Amino acid sequence: MFKDLRETIDAYKARDPAARTTMEVLLLYPGIKAVCSHRKAHWLYEHNLKFLARLISQASRRRTGIEIHPGARIGKRLVIDHGMGIVIGETAEIGDDCLIYHGVTLGGTGKDVGKRHPTIGNNVLVSTGAKVLGPITVGDNSRVAANAVVLNPIPENCTAVGIPAKIVQVDGHKVDYVAEVDQVNVVDPVGAELAALREDIAKLKQRESELEAEGTDNYII
Repeated sequence: MFKDLRETIDAYKARDPAARTTMEVLLLYPGIKAVCSHRKAHWLYEHNLKFLARLISQASRRRTGIEIHPGARIGKRLVIDHGMGIVIGETAEIGDDCLIYHGVTLGGTGKDVGKRHPTIGNNVLVSTGAKVLGPITVGDNSRVAANAVVLNPIPENCTAVGIPAKIVQVDGHKVDYVAEVDQVNVVDPVGAELAALREDIAKLKQRESELEAEGTDNYII
């Protein structure tokens, strides 16, 4: 247990530049408190002491803002950065050396029974506000972007973004079928409509000038 705690503290110090000392991480970081409480709750859950397990997990939730169901399986050296608003469901599984940011949900869709929550591989990053839902797998070394909603499996060594999430990189290379989004030269629909109106007005004025030049009082446009 102490070896696991030591490794987890070292992981925090390696991943978070704001983590200065071992004592600071141990006493002040809510993520490490939540995981330590979960280890106890999970042991009780596995020994069919489910009420006591939930009691510990709910007390940890009140202290840290991180809700981890006692049934969830968590690997070694999990780093939870900031942590507030994280929810990890009963049948969720998290591998070793993962990094999870605040606002993440590893939840269910309400359509499944038994295994209802995702399985996260080793060395996976799940960024701020992401939602990974259902009994799907996120492969080793993959990345889930901020606020993404993942509803389908993600293979190893991939990056997924968007709602619903789509794979945009594999092994560090952009996926060919993903269209580039030009966020600078975006057509303004209101501006385009105004430009069309100005063009119509210019045509009307030109026609009016032609009729006046012909000396015609009844304009036919």
